[in-house]
Amino acid sequence: MSWKEKRKTKYFSDCETGAVRKQWKGHVRVALVYPNVYALGMSNLGFQTVYKLLNGLESVLCERAFLPENDTSPLQTIESSRQLADFDIIAFSVSFENDFVNILSILERAGLPPKAIDRGIPHPLVMAGGVACFINPEPVSEFIDCFFIGEAEGVIERFFSLYEPGTLKKDLLLKIARNLPGIYVPAFYETSYNKDGTLASFSPIVPNMPEKIQRVYVKDISALQTCSSIISRDTAFDRTFLIEVSRGCPHGCRFCSAGYIYRPPRFSTVFCLEKCIDKGTAVTDKLGFVGAAVSDLPGIVELCGIAQEKEAKISFSSLRADALSVELVSALKKSGVKTATIAPDGGSQRIRKVINKGITEEQILAAAEKIIEGGIPNIKLYFMTGLPTETIDDVEEIVILCRKIKKSFLSASRTKKRIGQITVSINPFVPKPFTPFQWFPMEGLTSLKEKMAHIKEGLRKEANIRTDFEPPRRSYVQALISRGDRRISGILSRANANKGNWAKTLKASTLDPAFYVYREKLFDELLPWDFIDHGINKSFLIKEYKKALLLKESLPCPTNSCNKCGVCGEIVDNVSSLQQKHI
Repeated sequence: MSWKEKRKTKYFSDCETGAVRKQWKGHVRVALVYPNVYALGMSNLGFQTVYKLLNGLESVLCERAFLPENDTSPLQTIESSRQLADFDIIAFSVSFENDFVNILSILERAGLPPKAIDRGIPHPLVMAGGVACFINPEPVSEFIDCFFIGEAEGVIERFFSLYEPGTLKKDLLLKIARNLPGIYVPAFYETSYNKDGTLASFSPIVPNMPEKIQRVYVKDISALQTCSSIISRDTAFDRTFLIEVSRGCPHGCRFCSAGYIYRPPRFSTVFCLEKCIDKGTAVTDKLGFVGAAVSDLPGIVELCGIAQEKEAKISFSSLRADALSVELVSALKKSGVKTATIAPDGGSQRIRKVINKGITEEQILAAAEKIIEGGIPNIKLYFMTGLPTETIDDVEEIVILCRKIKKSFLSASRTKKRIGQITVSINPFVPKPFTPFQWFPMEGLTSLKEKMAHIKEGLRKEANIRTDFEPPRRSYVQALISRGDRRISGILSRANANKGNWAKTLKASTLDPAFYVYREKLFDELLPWDFIDHGINKSFLIKEYKKALLLKESLPCPTNSCNKCGVCGEIVDNVSSLQQKHI
């Protein structure tokens, strides 16, 4: 290894605090891998949480590795600069489907056979978890020995109580899969397909395997106190201590998988979050509140006050226009926040009813005024295009709404004698598993490009408005992977061989990508991800699909349990039940 390569690895360890280093001997050795670069991986609270959980086990040593930033950078762990092949287990933490292809690249660069069937002793066991895996793991099932389906806190400790180094891989996987919920071993299941290419069956091929994999679920997140374990300056948040405020979201937007797979929505208590704040302010003055519904937290204003009493700067991962209060804006202003983000998602009220967004134009405009009047100079707006039933009139409403927001923006800015900028981010809609829109096709690339061009032209002459567009081709690849079955593994292999050149990969594919991306799925069709049980009744998702077409909105999830979607009452607290069994 060259001096420059060694220096790059050393730089990562030098720029962080909180890393755990254990003696190599006497431990089960786990390489926790984020299949993208260091800066992105260390900005991911889920990745950091798993690192903390693993090193919290006395018998386990866990070190981190990331996708090298270029072809010459070494692939080795941060803590001890060891090769991945030296570990007992390689565990991938995957949040985004587009990172699936990086798994193959990492295994290849580690000198390991990419396909699970070609690995045995002395190769490490290759595992994967994270939200992308428990939405739909099938596209990478050929490469992974076993998946964690659900929330890591509910299964990691028991997994390592059953793990025995040196055991034949099949025997080890049989024991784990038969004794733990949430463990999916693809080699123990087979699939068959109809003549039209749809999935005909998914079934176990070894005795005593469940027909469905039930996700692992943590009922009370307050006791977890999920927060950063490592602080680093080389991340998207620059020495920010991240604190999980909530899991899931009560609003039920019909395009959002997080709003369904994390049901029921759960909030931590201010009392427990205050303890996290104490931990954070001991090492940095920057706190980041993380969750899909941070502004819905009961006591969020009180929490901001606690943070500011400790002279900490705070930021939020999300803000809803209808929950944006003067107090929240004031807290952000005091923390030096220069840009506040809100997500109307749809431009017209009609399309916001289709997606069940639950906010009105009046609330969006009022939120923009509060942001500017509160002293935050810039606004970022998120919209989607290509949503189900969307017309060019709905697209034009994005332009109209942005102009209205600008008008309010300029009016409020003049009183501050400072005019900031509005950034409009436009993203193609990708239909995701476990949502009411999972049956819809993605809109064609030509149509999406035309709609984006319409928005760009409509806002081109508007001063103080900047537009950003997610490339439709990138969203197309995301749709292909997220809606794919086991046959997609071949496309991923070719994409890896082509160094991520998707245009070349898709052109040469013998499998028609349009089958997965553009085909409308049938309600009675067996979907590639149907073997995962998130507790949601399919009939509920179908009902929401039909309500979308009728422009009917649904109420948010109540804080107490109900029987509408099937989750409450169907799913037990896996953490409690596992702890009882362990005891």
